[in-house]
Amino acid sequence: MKQRSLFLILCFAHISVGDALVSAKTCMDNNGYFRPNGTYDANRRHILSSLPSNVTSQEGLFFNSSIGQEPNRVHAVGMCIPGSILEDCFACIKSACDDLIQNCPKQTNAFSWPGEPNLCYVRYSNTSFSGSAVLDPRPLLYSSNDINSNLTEFTRIWEDLVVRMIDAASTAKSTPSSSNNFYKADIAVVTASDNIYALMQCTPDLSSGDCDNCLRQSARDYESCCGQKQGGVVMRPSCFFRWQLATYSKAFGNITVTYPPPPPPPPPPVATLQSVDENDSKGFSSGVVAAFTVPIVVTVFILLVLGFFRCRRRKSMQRVEC
Repeated sequence: MKQRSLFLILCFAHISVGDALVSAKTCMDNNGYFRPNGTYDANRRHILSSLPSNVTSQEGLFFNSSIGQEPNRVHAVGMCIPGSILEDCFACIKSACDDLIQNCPKQTNAFSWPGEPNLCYVRYSNTSFSGSAVLDPRPLLYSSNDINSNLTEFTRIWEDLVVRMIDAASTAKSTPSSSNNFYKADIAVVTASDNIYALMQCTPDLSSGDCDNCLRQSARDYESCCGQKQGGVVMRPSCFFRWQLATYSKAFGNITVTYPPPPPPPPPPVATLQSVDENDSKGFSSGVVAAFTVPIVVTVFILLVLGFFRCRRRKSMQRVEC
């Protein structure tokens, strides 16, 4: 069997949207192997063991360094997302380093994007990779659940969010040595109960154009593969993209979600005048005339009777006096 030019080992790959758990260690063979317990292995263990404290000692939570002499020189990078609690960052970097040492026992090049307790990144190699955009390999993980709302409308909202985020994440900031340089987390409202939580990160040593290209490739790869799923992750050596319908990695606590205003109440019903036919109109007119005429006639009759008796009484009284 021919040996492939790029050998990819996914030592552990899992995504659970409900638990927001993502972890993947990627061991590559594009730079060859080292002899376990040899000089390269010792240098690798040394630089990775000190990486958690070195990353958390940096204000920008980003650290790169190298150790040893060629051909046993080891280059390493560690990074946590902006706003990470130092204890969480330390724990994430340490977990990634321990996993790489254990699960990549002889690969000279490997990287990891652990997602808990917050997102962090660790990579080591026998060659310098600072400033270089590396797009392969790219493990892609996705949820087993399908989107249960209107897929057309959901896709429109998802694409609008992704385009905005790529533009924002790939815009260089004034912090080239900080994890905040090429980073963006955002939320998009889908329904009253569902939000899209998305996160993008490039290594801060890339150019703006390389970061843009890396993230766009990741978004395209995910959409062409799994656009109907409820979440996914694309991990490359130079960038990271993840989204799902629940929060994760403690990345969204400071983001304010603006929900659309409720729809206005329906207008009050408009009173309509019903037409009355000619017969009904005549009946209505006759009833009105009768209602006014009868009381008047009765009143006049009563007054006439009273007047008649009053007149006769006066005549009787006049005759008695005579």
